[in-house]
Amino acid sequence: MSTLNISLPDALMSFVDEQATKHGYATSGEYICELIRADQDRVVLRDRLLDGAASKTTAGVDDSYFDSLRSRVRHAR
Repeated sequence: MSTLNISLPDALMSFVDEQATKHGYATSGEYICELIRADQDRVVLRDRLLDGAASKTTAGVDDSYFDSLRSRVRHAR
């Protein structure tokens, strides 16, 4: 594991400490790590959405498509 030291203005540090406590994190560092993980997830989702938007269209989506999808989900449980 690597270490990252950052300097924050007092007002920001107070905010971070308050949020960490409010959301049940043991340390402010855990809160910061969770913010970074959430940003990573956002970037991955954005990239996947852009890839999907740029991909070639296949079959159309209609009621039968969604019926099939629901059926697959029910059987996967």
